[in-house]
Amino acid sequence: MPLGFLTAVVFIILAQPRTLTLVIGSAVSLIGLIVRAWAAGHIRKNAALATTGPYAYTRNPLYLGSSLVGLGFTIGGGRWLLAAVFVLLFVGIYLPVMRVEASTLREIFGADYQRYAEEVPLFIPRITPYRRGRDIGFDRRLYLRYREYRAALGLLVAWGLLAFKAYYLK
Repeated sequence: MPLGFLTAVVFIILAQPRTLTLVIGSAVSLIGLIVRAWAAGHIRKNAALATTGPYAYTRNPLYLGSSLVGLGFTIGGGRWLLAAVFVLLFVGIYLPVMRVEASTLREIFGADYQRYAEEVPLFIPRITPYRRGRDIGFDRRLYLRYREYRAALGLLVAWGLLAFKAYYLK
């Protein structure tokens, strides 16, 4: 059982969603889902260094999007305990993964990645875009190839369960 799925189940069990937390949380999660979709349409994993689209602002827009999805889900759950668990999981899992991936990209793309990494933050987006990459534009086929739509489907199911709990299991 993947850790994300297990975590979602625990979050749903512990959640105490209310209308306000569901509305705010779903808006934050939707932004995260959009960021993930945008990123998926710009990345050619290990074949080309992604520096355009959301990668012009942060080196890890997929993780940024995931963190927003998780943050929104946590807000939707309506409990501070869930926020603490979310932060611990994010810092404990994603931060080390981002550092390992940075090392791998440095090996694959060398000086190009080094120059990019010096100007584009690891996670928190910069305000202005990095302009040294050739803009390839969003490619819908990449979104489909990486099956990013599964994140949207999973989020719909999770939000459906939170909404059910909020309105029928009071």
